[in-house]
Amino acid sequence: MSWPLAGLLVVLVAAAAIRISLLDVPLDRDEGEYAYIGSMLLDGIPPYARAWNMKMPGIYAVYALVLGVFGRTIAGVHLGLLVANALSTALVFRLGRRIDGPWMGLGAAALFAATTLDPMTLGLGAYAEHFLLPPVLAGCLFLLRALDTRSTVLLAVSGGCFGAAFVIKQSGGVFGLLAVALVVHAAVRERATIITGARRIGALVAGAVVPFLLVCGWLAVAGTFRTFWFWTFTYASHYGVLQTIDGAAFNFVVAVDPIAVASWPLFVLALVGITTGTWDETVRRHRWFLWGLLLVSFAATSVGFYYRAQYFLLMAPVLSLLAGAAASALGRLLSRAHRLGAIVAGAIVVVAATHPIAARRATLFEATTHELIRTVHDRNPIVETAEIARYIREHAGKDDRIAVIGSEPQIYFYARRPAATGYIYMYPLMESQPYAPAMQRDLIRELTAARPRYLVFVNVHASWLATPASDRTLVAWFDGYWRDFERVGIADIVSRDVTRYRWDEAARDYTPESPLWVAVFRRRGS
Repeated sequence: MSWPLAGLLVVLVAAAAIRISLLDVPLDRDEGEYAYIGSMLLDGIPPYARAWNMKMPGIYAVYALVLGVFGRTIAGVHLGLLVANALSTALVFRLGRRIDGPWMGLGAAALFAATTLDPMTLGLGAYAEHFLLPPVLAGCLFLLRALDTRSTVLLAVSGGCFGAAFVIKQSGGVFGLLAVALVVHAAVRERATIITGARRIGALVAGAVVPFLLVCGWLAVAGTFRTFWFWTFTYASHYGVLQTIDGAAFNFVVAVDPIAVASWPLFVLALVGITTGTWDETVRRHRWFLWGLLLVSFAATSVGFYYRAQYFLLMAPVLSLLAGAAASALGRLLSRAHRLGAIVAGAIVVVAATHPIAARRATLFEATTHELIRTVHDRNPIVETAEIARYIREHAGKDDRIAVIGSEPQIYFYARRPAATGYIYMYPLMESQPYAPAMQRDLIRELTAARPRYLVFVNVHASWLATPASDRTLVAWFDGYWRDFERVGIADIVSRDVTRYRWDEAARDYTPESPLWVAVFRRRGS
C-alpha cells in the first residue's frame, strides 16, 4: 500500500471513530422526517401517500436502504451517515489524485473529512446533503474521464450520477450544469463538429433524465405522482422565492459566522487554491473544472437563499479540493527554494485539517449528548421529543394514530405510531404562500376524521415560524379542538441545562415556567 493510501485509511478510521462515539445523538427534524417516511417505505407505503413535504423521494429511498441494513434506530441512521461520508471522502481523494496526484488527494480528503465533522455545519446529522454528495462526486470523476477519452458512454454515466443527486434533493441537480458547461467548452476547444457536440450533450442529458423518469414511473404506479408533483415542484417553486435580498444576506452571514470559527484555515487555503490555476502548470489543466465546481457548489448552496447550515456541506468538496491544490502547488514552489518545501506544505494541510476538530473538541469529545444538542440546536426540543415519544410508545396501542401539532416528525419515528395527518411540518401552513389556507383546512379535516388518541402540541416558535401575516384558521380551530383531550405529559424547557418532565396526574395541573414547552394530550374517554 502506498503512503497516500495509508494516509487515506488513517483519515477514514479517525473520522469513523469520532462518528461512532456519537451514534446515539437524537435525531433532529429533517432526520426524523426521512426516517419516518423511510420506515413507511420499508412497510410498503410509498412516499407522499401518508406524509408530505417538498423533499425529493430519493432521500426517502436512501433512508429505507439505511434502515433496512442497519436497523430502524438512531444508531442505524448515523451508521448510514458514516458510510456515506466515508464514500464521499474516498471520492474526494480520487478527484484530487486525478487533478494533481495522490498527495493532493490525501490533503483534500483529510480536509473534507474534518470539515464535515463540524457540528455547526450540522455535519453530525444525516442530512440529504451528505447523501447526494457521493453521486455528485462520482459524476465529476466520470465526467473528467469522459472528457479525456471522449466517451459518450461515460458521459451518460456521469449524467446518471447527477440525475441521481437531483432525485435525492433538488439542489443536487445544479451540479449537472457544470457537466454541460465543460462538455461544451471541450467541444469548442477541440473544434468538434456540431453533430459531435450534440451527441455528447445528448448522452449527458439522457443519462441525467433516467433517474427522474424512473422516479416518476415508480410514483405513478404507486398512485402518488400528483401529490409528489405538487409538493416538490408546485409548492416548492413558491417556497423558493419567499426570501428577500435583505433576508438572504442576513441568512448568509448568520450561517457563515459560526462555520468560519472552525474552518477559516480551509477558507484561506481555498482562496489560494483559486489562484493556482493561473500560476501552477499542473493544476492549470483542471482549472476550469475547479472554478466551475466552485461556482455550481455555491449556486447549489444558495438555492432559495435560505443558507441553512447544512447547505454549506455542498461547498465542502470543492473547498477541500482547492485547498489541496494550493498545498500541492505551494509544495512545488517552495521545493524549488528548499528541499523541505513539500514538508512545509504538508504541515499546512495538517494544521488546516486538525483545526476544525480542535476548535470543536469540547463539543465532539467532552460534551454530554444534552450539551451537544443545546450547542447545535439551542433550546429546540430535540432531546425532549425522544422522551415524549417513549411515553407515547409505552401507552398507545400499536394501531393508535397520533398527531404532532408542530414540526417534530421524529416523534412519529421514535413512537412507531402512524400519523393522523400527512402534514408532518407546520412550516408550509404558516408561510405567506397561496396554498397555506387550504393546507390548514385540509389538516383540520384530517384530524377531525382520524380522531387521534394522542396529540402532541409544540409550543416553540422554531417549530412553527409563524409571522404576523400567517393565516390564523388553524390556531382558532385548535383552541376548541383540544378541549376533547386531557394533558398527560409536558416537557418544560426551563433553560439550556434543565428540562422538567411531568407525566399523567403530575402533568394535568402543572404550570410551565418557560415559554418553550411540549405537551402530550390524550383523548378523553379513550
